[in-house]
Amino acid sequence: MTTHIAPLLIELGTEELPPKALDELANAFRDGIAAGLTKRGIAHTAHSVRALYSPRRLAVWVEDVALQQPEQQLERRGPAANAAFDASGAPSKALIGFAHSCGVGFEQLQKIETDKGAWFVHRAVKPGEATASLLPQIIDEALKALPVPKPMRWSDLDYQFVRPAHWLVVLLGEQIVEAEIMGLKSDRMSRGHRFHHPEPVWLASANDYVDALRNAKVLVNPAERVNRIIAEVQRVAEGIGGVPRLRQDLLDEVKNLVEWPVAIACTFERDFLRVPQEALIMTMESNQKFFPVFDADGKLTEHFIGVANIESRDPNEIRKGYERVIRPRFADARFFFDDDLKTPLATQQEALRKVTYQQKLGSVWDKVCRVGELARVIAERLRSMHGIGVDPADATQAAKLAKCDLMTRMVGEFPELQGIMGRYYALAQGEAAEVAYALDEFYQPRFAGDAIAPSRLGQVLAIAEKLDTLAGMFAIGQKPTGNKDPFSLRRNALGLARTLIEGGLDLDLNALLHEAIAAISTDGLDAKANDLYDFITDRLRGYYTEQGIRGDAFESVLAVRPASLRDFDRRIRAIDVFTKQDEAESLAAANKRIGNILRQAAEKQLAVAERVDASLLDPGAERDLATALDAAIAEVTPLLAEHRYVETLQRLSQLKPVADAFFDGVMVMVEDSAKRANRLALLRSLRTQFLAIADIGLLG
Repeated sequence: MTTHIAPLLIELGTEELPPKALDELANAFRDGIAAGLTKRGIAHTAHSVRALYSPRRLAVWVEDVALQQPEQQLERRGPAANAAFDASGAPSKALIGFAHSCGVGFEQLQKIETDKGAWFVHRAVKPGEATASLLPQIIDEALKALPVPKPMRWSDLDYQFVRPAHWLVVLLGEQIVEAEIMGLKSDRMSRGHRFHHPEPVWLASANDYVDALRNAKVLVNPAERVNRIIAEVQRVAEGIGGVPRLRQDLLDEVKNLVEWPVAIACTFERDFLRVPQEALIMTMESNQKFFPVFDADGKLTEHFIGVANIESRDPNEIRKGYERVIRPRFADARFFFDDDLKTPLATQQEALRKVTYQQKLGSVWDKVCRVGELARVIAERLRSMHGIGVDPADATQAAKLAKCDLMTRMVGEFPELQGIMGRYYALAQGEAAEVAYALDEFYQPRFAGDAIAPSRLGQVLAIAEKLDTLAGMFAIGQKPTGNKDPFSLRRNALGLARTLIEGGLDLDLNALLHEAIAAISTDGLDAKANDLYDFITDRLRGYYTEQGIRGDAFESVLAVRPASLRDFDRRIRAIDVFTKQDEAESLAAANKRIGNILRQAAEKQLAVAERVDASLLDPGAERDLATALDAAIAEVTPLLAEHRYVETLQRLSQLKPVADAFFDGVMVMVEDSAKRANRLALLRSLRTQFLAIADIGLLG
């Protein structure tokens, strides 16, 4: 029986590809091949299209691919029917010419009816082409679409690619698919490990690829390489009695540097451990791609693990090389640390005056002074209004020291350590521990998923810093546009919002924005607090979506613009609970109806009474609603004052029966102007109770 499907393998062999770009290149190549097959109607198991790659190759493997395109149904539209024949009924030149171009007589054309009129069309069936004949074009398209920012040329060839290409394998089952890409003719010969197996690797079929390359000391499955790296590093760490740090981003980068990973245990002099461990870890991970090793208490040890791309007969030589390359960088870090400690952190303040923060916003020291004043105000407000014990003097002192480590040699060499080194230097130089730790914490959250500052002082400083950054950049017209956000204002805005919410800080955001703006709105600079409020709260859409909170719940709370984001959070969580209740849908509809009635009244300039006049209420549904509403208001007023929004909504939900009866039995827009104004006042009072939490009418 003849088979109609076969596995497909495409492999392009190259010089070593850039490790940080390799994942994206490989996945884009896989997607390009899949898209090419789909575009041409070639049946394949879409879920089995896999990107297989290593530093020296990009490959795509597909489990089952049809050997033939299906028949192609062709349809070509010709002239409109009303232009196809002349007055005598003879075919027009347009119709005859169209038929001729299709290779048929005009009698063989078909007529179709569309919403834009009738047209003549030619329909034909074209036999599908062999997949093998289409693959070269599919591969070429996929390669040309790869995200290669800086293509290079090699030898005297005219081709361009991310790295020089050296071999090409294209197999459909056991058959070689003839193709020529970048001057390379396809065959079934792959290449093994550069040193362990430099000879060609014969591939009998596409399904042999992974196993054949593994036997040639190349793990082409990236997941298998990562697993081997983890196993190797853990094996070596157990041998030296330590715990390795296996950061995912480092694993991903190392896997793109090696084809056959082998872990090597290394050590450095213990004296280096007196350098802040963050500096040593950064050197190992970021600069050298080594894995640091910790003891059981989480403290850095003098051990580290490198991952080689070879099973050496003399691993000691590799170890010596790794230790030799890391020693000078550690020595530099030790020198910078010792040298920085000779200069009190506070004395760096003068140097900050000479560093421009932003041309229109002054020096870094100018920013420090603005942040210090904001931090003092925030600390005093928390202490006086909420009893939160943050010493304003500590807030001011922390702000003054917060940027000083930017002028140290260590941060100059390792910019990522700003804040961290400030903490170390402040502690070493006798600053209060809470002040020292705040110098590090105020950068938090540093990245997506990072925690907010853990201490109250750190939170105060973080809020002040982010407020000044946002107000300043908005004042000079540097609001982010599109994907561009050079000053990380979106991250600052979300960090500010999260600190207020997750820190449980009931601060008036609008008041803080006005104060931050006032501090920088000189020399023609200005920013609008409303614009900043909108920008900050807009960052919360994704924040709440990730927590499973509905978008209409977010919009309903945003509509009432709570001054405190902590209060915003309470409200949205209450609404989230409320939307799960049976009464929510009908109450939302009632609120929407009330809103529409009040809006129509305003458009018609109809009077609304200042307050409800009980003497004008008709017995029955109208009086029942007014009575029930008065009782509800009396009960929910203290609940609102204590921010007990869930209980407030539950109590207001009890108004549903009387509200339904009112709408069923009472006409609001009556001719009697006094009664109409009174009923509008009653509806306004009802709506006001819900608006005290959110615009319920926006739900659903």
